[in-house]
Amino acid sequence: MDRDIIKIFKCLTDKTRLKIIKSLSVEDMYAERLARRLDISAPTASFHLKKLEEIGMVTSRKEQYYAVYSLCREVLDFNALDAVLDFGINEDAQALRDETYKQGVLSAFFEHGKLKTIPAQLKKKGIVLAEIVKVFEKNREYTEKEVNLIMADFNEDFAALRRYMIEFRLMVRENGIYTVIDK
Repeated sequence: MDRDIIKIFKCLTDKTRLKIIKSLSVEDMYAERLARRLDISAPTASFHLKKLEEIGMVTSRKEQYYAVYSLCREVLDFNALDAVLDFGINEDAQALRDETYKQGVLSAFFEHGKLKTIPAQLKKKGIVLAEIVKVFEKNREYTEKEVNLIMADFNEDFAALRRYMIEFRLMVRENGIYTVIDK
């Protein structure tokens, strides 16, 4: 998107500007007439029209002694979600922040390969469980006893860990047999 989306969104947060846009969507007008229609002062109307003109949402043309304002509909012709999603998030920087967060969670909850405590917060619990599930082989079936023995190496509350693995869809249990869900 060529337009500065932040300026557009910022401009659209003002109620008076939204009213101006609505009025100009019906017909072109000069500032004084717009001011009367919206029950605001002419200088206030001019101020908001200038802001809208700066982002290209409104254009003006001279007719005799007046500047007549028109709405540039193309500026508003965008999908807000697409604009937000395209907003230049630096994916590498985001991945680095995510990895740093993950490592911080793991170092806070693990000590010498043992899980000190099971996190209460869902996001942190998911990170911890994703780390534990790595010790299980994919495409291998485990009995409940085998799962318990492996989980007990991490934390004495192996039953809770086993249950959370199922809840977080990291493992599946069928007829007492556990397998890792391939993601």
